[in-house]
Amino acid sequence: MPAYPYRLVIFDFDGTLADSFPWFLEVFDHLAERFGFENPDRSYLDELRRLGPRELLKRLKVPLLKLPAIATYAQKLQNQQIEKIVLFDGMADVIRDLKARGVTVVVVTSNDADNVRTVLGAELSGQIDHFSCGSSLFGKAAKFKAVLKAFKARPEEALSIGDELRDIEAARKVGMAVGAVTWGYAHEDSLLSEKPDHIFAKPADILNI
Repeated sequence: MPAYPYRLVIFDFDGTLADSFPWFLEVFDHLAERFGFENPDRSYLDELRRLGPRELLKRLKVPLLKLPAIATYAQKLQNQQIEKIVLFDGMADVIRDLKARGVTVVVVTSNDADNVRTVLGAELSGQIDHFSCGSSLFGKAAKFKAVLKAFKARPEEALSIGDELRDIEAARKVGMAVGAVTWGYAHEDSLLSEKPDHIFAKPADILNI
C-alpha cells in the first residue's frame, strides 16, 4: 500500500465516524424542554448548521454552566438508544486501511466511551490505538496535546479529522493538520470558510491525500 502522509490520525466520533445527527434531531425537542433552551423551528436548521459553536449556544440561549449536564444526559439517552447510531458507510474500511498502512489511529470525542465502542463494535474498536473520550465541548486542544505526547508525535506528523468548526480550531491550536468532513453536523460552507488543509466529501477521500 502507498505510504500515508501522516503517521497519526485523530478522528472525531459524532458526525465524523458515526451518523448520529438524525438521532440528535429526534431528541432535541426533549433536551430543549428539559434544560430550558431555545427550540427553533426546523426550517432554521440550515442556518444553525452554519454557526460556530459559541454562536450556536448564544442563539439557542444555552448557559455554558449547563453544558456538562446537557452532555451527560444526552450521552445517557444515546446509550439507551444506541441501536439507532451507525457508522457512516465506508468509515470501517478507512480505519482498516489506515491501520494496514501503519498509521496510528486515535478517537478523541466528548461522547461516552461505551457509546463509541458499542457503535464501532469489537473488531473495529480493536483497531483503534487509543480512545480519549469525555472531552468538554471546548477541551479538544488539550486532548490533542496529550495524544501527541503519548505517541511521541510532532504536530506536523498528525492529522485531525472532524465535522465541526471547533475541531478545526482545536487542531490549529496545537499546530496539527486539519481535515474536515462534509457529511456531519456543520454546514460545508462554514467548514470551507476556515480553509482546512483537507476537505473530504466521502470517506474514501481520506485515503487519497
